Parts: sequence; C-alpha cells; structure tokens
Amino acid sequence: MSASNEISTSIPVTGLNRVWVGFGTVQQGIASKQFVASAATAKALVTLIKPEITFMVMISAGVSCLMASNSLNLIVLTNTIFGTGLVAAGAATLNQFTERVLDGTMRRTARRPLPAGMLTPHAALIFGILLSVAGTIYLILFLNLLTALLGLLTLLSYLFIYTPLKRKTRWCTLVGAIPGAAPAFMGWAAVQNNLGLEACALFAILFLWQFPHFYAISWLYREDYARAGMLMLPAVDDDDGGTTFLYISFSAQLLIVVTAALTFILHMGLRYFLLAMILGFSFSYTADRASVSRSKAAAKKLVHASVIYLPLLYLAMLLDKFK
Repeated sequence: MSASNEISTSIPVTGLNRVWVGFGTVQQGIASKQFVASAATAKALVTLIKPEITFMVMISAGVSCLMASNSLNLIVLTNTIFGTGLVAAGAATLNQFTERVLDGTMRRTARRPLPAGMLTPHAALIFGILLSVAGTIYLILFLNLLTALLGLLTLLSYLFIYTPLKRKTRWCTLVGAIPGAAPAFMGWAAVQNNLGLEACALFAILFLWQFPHFYAISWLYREDYARAGMLMLPAVDDDDGGTTFLYISFSAQLLIVVTAALTFILHMGLRYFLLAMILGFSFSYTADRASVSRSKAAAKKLVHASVIYLPLLYLAMLLDKFK
C-alpha cells in the first residue's frame, strides 16, 4: 500500500464528508426528477400528435405517392411521408388544444395530456403551430406548392370547419371525412403535381372507409359524445342506431364498387381485383353483422376489421403496381 493510500484510508469520515455525500445524493435526486419530468413531457407531446392516426395518414399519403409514380423514388416518397406527417401531427395537436375542455368531460379523453394537466395549453398551442408551419414549409421546399396547399387546406378545414361542426350538426362526420381523405390527394400531387381521376378514386376509397370506422367508434362511445354535447350521429340517433348502421353498411358496400372501379381507372391487374373483392365483401359482411346486432362487441369487431382492411387493400394495390 502506498503512502497516499495509507493517508486517505486513515482519515475518518467527518461532518464535511457527510455534507459532500449528502450534496451528491441531492444532485442525483434532482437529476433523476428532471429526467422523469422530461420523459413525461416527451410522452405527453407524442400523445398530442395522435400517433396512430398520424401514422395512418402517412401510410395513405405514401401509398398514393407510390401509385402515382412510374418508378420507385425513395426521395419523393420520404419527403411525402415526412411532410404530410408533420402537418397531420400539427393538426392533431391543435385539435386537442381546441377541444381540451370537451375532452375533460368525456371518460375516453379525460386522460389526454391537456385535460389531465400534463402540459399547459400554451405549450400545446406553440407545439402544434410549429409542427404545422414546419410541415407546410417542408412540403413547399421539397415537393411542390400544390401539395403544400392541400396540406394547409386540410389542416384549416379540419380545425375550423369540422371541429366546430361536431357540436352543431350530425353531418359533421361527412364534412370531416373530406380532410380525412386528403392524404390521398397529397400523395398523388407530390408526384404528378395535379389531381386527376386516379387521385379522385384513391380519395374516394379513403373517404368511404372512414364512415364504418368512425361510426363504429362513435357507437362505442356515444354516451361520452352525448355528455359532451357533441352531435356525432350515434349520440343523436333517434332510432337506436338504425340510421348510424345504415350508413355503415352503405359505405362498406360502396367501397366494393369504388375499389372495383380502381381496377380500370389505374389499369390494375386481376390479382388486385380479386384481393380487393375478397377484402371488400369480408368487410361488408362484418359491417352487416354489426348492423344487425348493434352491440358493442360487434362494433369493436368492425373497428378491428376496418384497421385490418385498409392496410391490406393498400398492400394489394402495391403488389399489383410493383409486380
């Protein structure tokens, strides 16, 4: 043992030593709390952008981009997905900012970051504006003005037309389905810089898909919507769901027609047609079963079926496109 080691080990722990040890423990505790707080804030911000919906928006824009392309262009595809995702995330954040009071009145949404007090409304507002502006500028710089304008119009119509209409008319879902289907237009415009019949067909598929999907969700939470004063159709359906499920079945049947028409509009092959028909009739059957029982269990199955149907339909399109 060296002399220095002997000296250090021979010095007893004094009050000053204990102060330094305690100070280090406090610093560690503060750092730990700051880390936990930062992680909680990051999680709350991610929740604000509604990641599941934003991810589906990005997929829809990406598929439309690929269907508009003559060959695979990863740069355009990446820019389309990322730029559209930024705008969608901004819209979702600003929507939660706008509806923070209503969200606090519903069991389904009461634990969202704003009504739960995880974030301040000011922070959410700034975050949403930054995402929206960044997404719009990104689309202008890396794609084209038409795509950026479509994204901006989608955001504005979603926030200032659809959102207020939730408390004014039962037709709000019909209005909201328009910005909801806009990613199909954006993906096509990113490549072609125009909107033709092909883009309209892709738009129509996404437009119609939303009615079985969102009406089934609304049926599950219709008491919540009614409590918040939202005039979503299931909450004000006077014939015990008859009107709601009529629209669900009709939309699912129209999807079969539109997906079949896409075969000729985009010159798709037999493989796509067969897969689209199998998916369409299966989805329509699930919708009809839900319409008959009108139970929560059947509505949940329909929601799950809708989440499976759309990605599989997209896959059928891409398999035919890049065969």
